[in-house]
Amino acid sequence: MPVPSSFNDVGQDGQLRGFVGWVWYERVATLPQRWTQDLSTRVVLRIGSAHYYAIVWVNGVHVAEHEGGHLPFEADISKLVQSGPLSSCRITIAINNTLAPHTLPPGTILYRTDTSMYPNRYFVQSTNFDFFNYAGLHRPVVLYTMPTTYIDDIDVTTSVDQNTGLVHYQISTQGSEHFQLEVYLQDEEGNIVARGTGGRGQLQVPNAHLWWPYLMHEHPAYLYSLEVRLTVQTAAGSMSDFYTLPVGIRTVAVTKNQFLINGKPFYFHGVNKHEDSDIRGRDFDWPLLMKDFNLLLWLGANAFRTSHYPYAEEVMQLCDQYGIVVIDESPGVGIKLSQSYSNQSLQHHLEVMEELVRRDKNHPAVVMWSVANEPTSFLEPAGYYFKTLIAHTKALDPSRPVTFVTNSKYDTDLGAPYVDVICVNSYLSWYHDYGHLEVIQLQLATQFENWYRTYQKPIIQSEYGAEAITGLHQDPPLMFSEEYQKSLLEQYHLVLDQKCKEYVVGELIWNFADFMTDQSPERVIGNKKGIFTRQRQPKGAAFLLRERYWKLANETGYHPAAEKPPYLVNSPFTW
Repeated sequence: MPVPSSFNDVGQDGQLRGFVGWVWYERVATLPQRWTQDLSTRVVLRIGSAHYYAIVWVNGVHVAEHEGGHLPFEADISKLVQSGPLSSCRITIAINNTLAPHTLPPGTILYRTDTSMYPNRYFVQSTNFDFFNYAGLHRPVVLYTMPTTYIDDIDVTTSVDQNTGLVHYQISTQGSEHFQLEVYLQDEEGNIVARGTGGRGQLQVPNAHLWWPYLMHEHPAYLYSLEVRLTVQTAAGSMSDFYTLPVGIRTVAVTKNQFLINGKPFYFHGVNKHEDSDIRGRDFDWPLLMKDFNLLLWLGANAFRTSHYPYAEEVMQLCDQYGIVVIDESPGVGIKLSQSYSNQSLQHHLEVMEELVRRDKNHPAVVMWSVANEPTSFLEPAGYYFKTLIAHTKALDPSRPVTFVTNSKYDTDLGAPYVDVICVNSYLSWYHDYGHLEVIQLQLATQFENWYRTYQKPIIQSEYGAEAITGLHQDPPLMFSEEYQKSLLEQYHLVLDQKCKEYVVGELIWNFADFMTDQSPERVIGNKKGIFTRQRQPKGAAFLLRERYWKLANETGYHPAAEKPPYLVNSPFTW
């Protein structure tokens, strides 16, 4: 089984594709001699993502457990590989993809007990989200080393005082209390523009280049490099650890009708995505990632939401580099049952937000946290649940607004009072009033007016769309045709064009590309709401949105990076 990949679609075994339970991965790795003999070297095993519950052994010794997919975890295995003559280590990872009411995302196991219809002990996994529950080791598993006294974490926030950029840093270390820390900030040409010492401080950058979103400035996504150098004196001599962190100097603020980046109104025009592709499932794949970024820039999209879980770290790094703004979402999707609002569920959700904020807090592209998607936020326990969850996320990171994405009614949503931005999903003339495109403008205008009158907060149309089967054409437009998808979007756009002048601050199409779902009579090999196919080929709606997004970029006073849309993005690892 290749790693990274989902295990579901790699083989020809139908039972493996829908398997629920424990799967086991094992590999023997040969280590360099220095790793096993130099006791001043710390050896770490890092798992980028294991879906869903993972237990890890090295040479048969338990070293780690982790609950939840999509986020990394690691274990110090130095003592295990430096305690004997072996130059190799056996890594064993057991993964269970079962979802229960208290996991994130939640699910239930349904036991079919009628033996006249089902075999003994027959069960199925039931979920309340509309994407396939791919499982496995979705991101790389790596071994790496660092000194035994090392830089453990860096926390960076930025602000601007007139033309001076302020970089506030806090560095945590492990291994020794006697060390020196030096901090250097370099510009894109490698010039040192500020320096400091110690574990906490502020760097001042006169005439700072700000980090701007794509199409909002002629030089978007400017990144400085923060280099941290730790030095410690030991009996064996001097020991050093280094870490370089890209830093974008920018500010984020929210008013009652605007979303501001660097003090200027920002309008989200972009997409919702999924980490999803043929054969690979939800794995990390460089060619696919670069194709997606080329399409985003071709489209003129300036933002996306990581629906409905945290994406790979490399995705966030590319967003920093190209100025693609991110609403960073937790795996809080499918929270429907009252059991999923229990103290046990809340505690796990709080821990997941801690892991997510710790991983992504330094990315300038991340401008807002989303703690959940389409929960039953009208249920009585939801008020306390989201009040606590949002307050905890704000305490972890006071520099960013927090939201969750709702499809509840404006007058019954118990979580909406606690968000900074209202994010609303609606599928007018799709999941109701089927085929009646003529009602969209009235219903959408009413939706926006009700939400804004009640909460006086900026609004993002966080999902809207329709399914289209590639090559299916009908005129007049009928559901599932490419014409219907385009016509539905056009009706939404007529209202968005008016409300963006008042308090609507964004629109994110559902979805960027077709994606796999569970089998059902409503899905023909997956969800077809993408403006691109699963193989990343455009439908008619892609050209409609491309024209719209480039027009929006110009109308809102942004400065396109070039006269023509860019057609090629280079990977940071291009040869």
